[in-house]
Formats: sequence, structure tokens, C-alpha cells
Amino acid sequence: MRRRPVAKVGLALLAFLAVGVASAAAQGEQLARIEGTVVNNAGAPQGRVTVRMINLESGRERQAVTDANGRFSIGGLEPGNYELRVDDTLYAAYRLPSLTLAAGQDEALEVVLQPMRPDFVPTSDRWALEFPDWQRYPEGQGGDYPYVRGRALDPFNQNILKGDKPVLGQDIFMVLTGISETSFDFRNVPTPSGVSTEVPGFEEFFGRGTGYSLLQSFIGSFELFKGDTAFKPRTWAVRVTPVFNLNYLNTQERNVVNISPEEGKNRFENHFALQEAFGEIKLFDVGPNYDSVSVRGGIQPFSSDFRGFLFRDNNMGVRAFGSWGRNRSQWNAAYFNQLEKDTNSFLNTLDRRDQQVFIANYYRQDTFTLGYTITASFHANIDQGDEFFFDHNGFLVRPAPIGRIEPHEVRAYYVGFGGDGHIGRLNLTHVFYQALGRDHLNGIAAQPADINAQFAALELSIDKDWYRPRATFVFASGDGTPDDDEARGFDAIFDNPNVIGGPFSFWNRQGIRLAGTGVELVGPASILPAMRSSKIEGQASFVNPGILIANAGLDMELTPKLRSLINASYLRFHKVEVLQAVLFQEGIRKDLGIDLSVGFQWRPFLNDNAIIQGGLSIFTPLGGFEDILTGDTLYDTFAVATFTY
Repeated sequence: MRRRPVAKVGLALLAFLAVGVASAAAQGEQLARIEGTVVNNAGAPQGRVTVRMINLESGRERQAVTDANGRFSIGGLEPGNYELRVDDTLYAAYRLPSLTLAAGQDEALEVVLQPMRPDFVPTSDRWALEFPDWQRYPEGQGGDYPYVRGRALDPFNQNILKGDKPVLGQDIFMVLTGISETSFDFRNVPTPSGVSTEVPGFEEFFGRGTGYSLLQSFIGSFELFKGDTAFKPRTWAVRVTPVFNLNYLNTQERNVVNISPEEGKNRFENHFALQEAFGEIKLFDVGPNYDSVSVRGGIQPFSSDFRGFLFRDNNMGVRAFGSWGRNRSQWNAAYFNQLEKDTNSFLNTLDRRDQQVFIANYYRQDTFTLGYTITASFHANIDQGDEFFFDHNGFLVRPAPIGRIEPHEVRAYYVGFGGDGHIGRLNLTHVFYQALGRDHLNGIAAQPADINAQFAALELSIDKDWYRPRATFVFASGDGTPDDDEARGFDAIFDNPNVIGGPFSFWNRQGIRLAGTGVELVGPASILPAMRSSKIEGQASFVNPGILIANAGLDMELTPKLRSLINASYLRFHKVEVLQAVLFQEGIRKDLGIDLSVGFQWRPFLNDNAIIQGGLSIFTPLGGFEDILTGDTLYDTFAVATFTY
């Protein structure tokens, strides 16, 4: 008795489904369909084109996108009058204004697109033709082509010399770069301490302490690489960068051109060098997110930290590098067998200098907060380049080779930690280095010395619309007991720091020598008073006075083309005992001076192809500088013009 209601319900459901299917079938028979192909005037199929069907009575619209063969299909069209539209950026608009579709009609047609210009050359390679509107020539210009063509002398528009198009196959590209850099400096040179400029014969012997220099460099770079020009790491690459340098120095003081006064006051030289000559190959991928491991060998550029505090150079070496975690973690492991450098151009020679540098560092992006990167590093500097000479009684003599000769070996090891980025609106750069090791025969201490020195730097800035105020503090430890067996003054391997104004600063830009000692107080492109014979040719010296620098700066974007940099720095020796021992002079004060600079950078074409820089830096000596060199105000005015293709 209980089965009969269930049977009735089942029969009702079946009847309902049958009616629904019949109704749907009837409705499907009433709807229309249109399909076909879209081609250009040469008959080539056009993929990725949108075809629209608009009901002229109801205004409802249905659309479809053509496949790679130009085919499209639009179904579910109610009977009525339609307009078919095709709007494409490459061709003139297509309109079929009156297309009547009956119930159940299946219409097939071919849409032929016509060029916007009668002299347009049709093609099926849409990827090669589709450019945004801003890349089109204005109406009536452009010759026989409506889009911007690449031009050999134009580095911005599809230039095969700039890696925009492959030179071999589909993935081998070439990049050719040419640079002309002209640098002019006019400055006064520190005169020897303790000599009055008023005494008879001063100018004949020492000069008037002013001079100028002109440097012209022509740089050419050729790179060939296999890979993608966007995100994918290169499979392999080869780069060669020769440099030809002309340098002229005109001074009014002897001992500046050469340590020997007989060499006169002027110098003109030229030098040719290879600043880059390396090959690079990707060893393997790390996961699917473009992380990889690569190796590069040859003369190559490398900076071991954010600002070049410890090592920034172009030199001979082998470097393995890679990333993981979607490029969030990056690492380097490098070995450099240092080349000697030319004294006046600072460019590489082909001679080795018996100096090996080992570097390992790690970067982690977005640490603690987005936009902040930390780094940890280890450096080893094994330098056996210099020789010391001893007389027959065993006393150290410089510079004449009398008696026995002993090599001078410095083994210095650096452990560092730093960070760079922003925390909210605050821009932050900081670094700390601890130097350890052994100087087997320090020239100032005249005995072996254990290295124990520190370096720290901190820069804070805030971006406020068009200007950025900055505050910087730099500390390099000094040695307060130069005659013991511990070297406490910090020195770098080959620094080139961008801090306290960088090349706009007098202290950073100018090399200053100590009269009568054969050593530099500070080398060019350095901030460390290392007391080494030469930054580019001498060895690191960890018996030095050290330094403290407090800097305030202001960067201003005056216009989109013009940028200004203003800096004021207070400099002070950390320790002065080394200077007193070397100069045989007691009572040297610690205050060094005030460094004021203003610089301008002008980009007339709103790009980096033409950059004009100029500036003025003034160094006002304080007590310590007056004691060891001069109390005269020093200045340097300079201009640098860089043109890049």
C-alpha cells in the first residue's frame, strides 16, 4: 500500500523532466548562431580579434575572440536584426550594419579587414605589429609605415644594437654601448706645513698651490648574450669593455706630478685598458620562479656592499652567484686576483699585484618589513705586494734598497653586517665591519702587528615631495699606540664609497698626501685616512689615525631635468698618535676640518644618455689639518660631461 504514492511521485518527476527537455530543445531550435573567420586583405588569418554581435532592437551584445586560425563562433542569438562589429588597432573598423537572423539559423561568413592606409604592408605576425598608440607616427608622417621603426642611431626604438631584437636565431641578443666622459677639475693643492708663503723663493720651489686637470675617457662595451630580455636569467653572456684615457695635469707646485721635483709641474699621458672582459654561464635553475645559479669569469665589476665601503672595483676574478625564493635571497662567492692599476688614470694594467681577495656575501630582501634588505658578508684580503728594505744593521729604511729585502704580507679578514632600504618613510643605510688578521711587518710600527679594527656607517633620510634631507655618521677606528704589536686603525681593501656627498665632497674626491712622508693622508675616491703609500698601488695599512665624520645633506629635484646636492661635513681624527710618530711632531689636534659642497646634475633629455654634472667643494681646515698641512682654505671646482649611446 505504501509503494503506490512513491510510484506516482516518480512518474510525475519523469513527466516534468521530459517536458523540460522538450522545452529546452524547442528553445534551442529558436536561437541562432553565427561563425566564421577573420582575415586581412592579404588573406592571412587574424588571431586575438574581438567580434561583437549587437541586437539592434534590444541592445544586448554577445562577443567572441578569434583563435590562432582566425576562427570565431557566437551562439545563443535570439532571432532579430543585428550589427556585426570588429574594432582592431591594426586595421580599419569593420561594420556589417544589418544582419537578420531567423530562429534556428546557423550563419557562416568571412570578415575581411582592410588597412587604415592603402600602402600598409599586411602581415600575420601581430606580435610584431601591435604597438601602443604613443609609438605611432603622427598622421601624415612616417613614410611608408604607420608605426615606429627601429633606427641604428636611436637607442630607444627597436634597436638591434641595444638588445631589442635577436641578432641570431630567436634568443641571442647584442648590446653595443659607447660612452664619452670628460672631467675637468680646478683646485688648490695643500702646501707643506710650517713653510710660510711669504718667505723669499717659496713660489720658485713649492709653487702657488693651484692647478687643474683634464681627463677624457672613451669607453666602448660589446655584449653578446643568450636568453630573455625580461625576467628570465641569461643562459650565457660575453662582455668586453675597452677604455682609452687621456689625462693632463697642470700644477704650479712641484712634487705633485711626481715625487721628484725634477719631473716639473705638468704631465700629459694616455692609457688603454680592459675594464671588462668576462664570460658568464648559467649552471642550473633553482625551482620554477627564475631563480638560478651562474658563474662569471674574467675582468668584471663588483661591489661587495650597498655603498662601496669595503670593496668596489673592476678586476680579474671568478664569481659564482645566484638566488632562491623568487629572487628574495641572493648570494655571491667571489675570488679576485688583483691587477695593478695605472698611477694616473686608475685603470687596469695586465700586471698582477700578488693580491688575492675572497668575498662571500648574502642579501635578503623584505626582511622584517617590505622594502628593507639585510646583508651579511665575509672578506679576506691576502696581499703580498710590497717589499721593505733593511740596512746592514737591521733598521727599516725607505725608499732606497739597501741591504736585505723582505716581503710585506698583509692578511686581513672582515666580517660585516648591514642593511639598506626603507622602513615606512624613513630611508635607512647602515653597515658594520670588524677587521681581524695580521700585518707581518707594518711600515709604521716597524714590527709585526695583529689587526683589530672597526668601521661603522649610518645614513638616514626622508623623502618629502621634491627634496630629501639626509644625516650621515661614519666611524673608522684609529690606532692610539702605533709602536705596539696591535694595529687598530681600520683600512679597506679597495673602497669607493658613495657617502657624505660622494664625488662632490672635497675629502672624498681629492687625494691628499703628507709632505715628506711618501704616504697619502687620504686617497682619491676614499674617506679613510689610511696612511698607505697609495690607494691603487700600496697595501692596506691598519696603523692609521682613523676618522669620525658627521654629515648633513639635502638632495633636491629642482626640475625633472635638474637635480641639486648640498652637503656639509665635520671631520675629526679618531687618534692622532700615528701622525705624531710619522711627522715627529707633538701636539697635533684631532679636529680635521669642515667640508662644504654643492653639486648639480642636469639631464637635458630626461634620460641618462646625456648627463652634465658640476660642483664646488670647499674644505676649511681646523686645528689638526693646520698642524700637519696648511691652514689655507682649499677648494675644488669641477665639471663632468658624460654622453652615452
